[in-house]
Amino acid sequence: MSQPGPFLRLWRGYLRPHRWLMAAGFLIMAVEGATLGALSYLLKPLFDQALSQGGGALIWVGGAIMALFLLRALTSILSKTLLTVIAQRTSTAMQVDLMRHILTLDQGFFQTNPPGALIERVQGDTAAVQGVWTTFITGVGRDVVALVGLLGVALWIDPVWTVAALVGAPLLILPTLAVQRYIRRKTGAMRNEAQARATRLDEVFHGIEAVKLNRMEAYQTARFAEIVGRIRRAEVRMAAGRATIPAMIDVVTGIGFLLVLLLAGPQIESGQRTIGDFMAFFSAMTLTFQPLRRLGDMSGFWQVAVVSLQRLFAVFDTAPAARAPATARLATGAPGVEFRDVHFAYPGAGPALNGLSFVAEPGRMTALVGPSGAGKTTVFSLLAGLQVPTSGQVLIGGVDAAELSLDDLRAAFAVVTQSVALFDETIRDNLTLGRAIPDERLAAALAASDAAAFLAAHPLGLDAPAGPRGSALSGGQRQRVAIARALLHEAPVLLLDEATSALDAATEQAVAASLRRLGEGRTTLVIAHRLATVRDADRIVVMDRGRAIDSGTHEELLARGGLYAELCRLQLTG
Repeated sequence: MSQPGPFLRLWRGYLRPHRWLMAAGFLIMAVEGATLGALSYLLKPLFDQALSQGGGALIWVGGAIMALFLLRALTSILSKTLLTVIAQRTSTAMQVDLMRHILTLDQGFFQTNPPGALIERVQGDTAAVQGVWTTFITGVGRDVVALVGLLGVALWIDPVWTVAALVGAPLLILPTLAVQRYIRRKTGAMRNEAQARATRLDEVFHGIEAVKLNRMEAYQTARFAEIVGRIRRAEVRMAAGRATIPAMIDVVTGIGFLLVLLLAGPQIESGQRTIGDFMAFFSAMTLTFQPLRRLGDMSGFWQVAVVSLQRLFAVFDTAPAARAPATARLATGAPGVEFRDVHFAYPGAGPALNGLSFVAEPGRMTALVGPSGAGKTTVFSLLAGLQVPTSGQVLIGGVDAAELSLDDLRAAFAVVTQSVALFDETIRDNLTLGRAIPDERLAAALAASDAAAFLAAHPLGLDAPAGPRGSALSGGQRQRVAIARALLHEAPVLLLDEATSALDAATEQAVAASLRRLGEGRTTLVIAHRLATVRDADRIVVMDRGRAIDSGTHEELLARGGLYAELCRLQLTG
């Protein structure tokens, strides 16, 4: 079954809960729009009676006009406030829903959609559509009502004049349709370029160290200038397209006024019509000018909005990979981990795992070693459910990982990597991750990870900011915070991915001691290129080209003289 249109989905998902507020806004806008028709109607008695007779008629007409302006001011304040409430509620709800949905998607989605592009979807596209409902209510509630009222006054004064004023309106239909298609096409190009701009900014600012070290400032500035130049050109063309529709209305309106003057002039001169008739008609048709222009501009705005809505709902329609309902739970205690003939390939690349089989015994340390590209990091991605095997089984405590819920699966693992993921929050927030953790547990984890010492020397302690991506901390400090976080996680399986390779010798020894304490009572899997860090592992699995080609202790593997022995020789002689 095909999906409904983007505006219908917008109504069902976000606007319908606010329908009574929208109805109230519509009524208030309708009152504001009706004041224009009433104002033009009062010009006839103003010119024909009040200005010539004075006295009570002048006070009555003047008071009525003043009351209309006061009513218009009041309804304008109320309507704008109410519509802003609706716009902000619906746009923020869409942003939160989009964020929630994106976080459920698989790792492959994030490999093809860079962070900058996703930021633009959450911020830029939702901002582009947040005024849709405001524009619609304003257009229908105020401008259409004003237009109907003003045309009603014009028809009441003289139907022939009215027809003459509108004689050129049919000429707008085909050009308007062509301009709308042009606007939609240019809007799509502009949104894509805005996405590229956000991606470029994200990559430059996150890679600022590489930019400076490689003297890439001019190069990156030039690339950014190209992108914003294309955005500028697209914005100008889109603005020109949107301005074309109101401009065509101006031309048609001018033709209509010329015809009305040719008809009305002789009639007023002969006494068939009064100055009041003409002023009321002229004011009514003049006041239709702005509603017509806004409605014409609204058609262009809708083309802009539909592009952003299509982009947003394209993300909403992206579903995570199907996962069977959970049918099993893990037993307590440290589980064993087994890969049984596991195959996996990344999209557009060759196989990363090619029939991998190995066993990590419960409560013991198993190291994965091998050359770059052997598939070691892919093992961790499959264990944590970030990727799904093409075939084969990943067993945890004898239970197929596919039979576990993602929450249960990921709760089984505590991960410490070389590139520690810290957020631009306090160290306390980076440790608790939104959970309520007693201070005693925090203190114990910090002591066990050897992080308590550097925190005690900081004036703010746990409330010290970690900085963007943990930049306020040294490499060793970040690793200690990550170890403390893993301790607080209390997971039965510990995954260590090059956790000490970026540290100096002294810091590495301290962090390694913390890692040994962290691994007590847990099943531990370690990835390390520096073989000296895994020589004490209970079992070493040697990987090459996505397969386990050997396993044993450090001494056993050296004695056999295979790939492991060659890797050791290269590191010792290198």
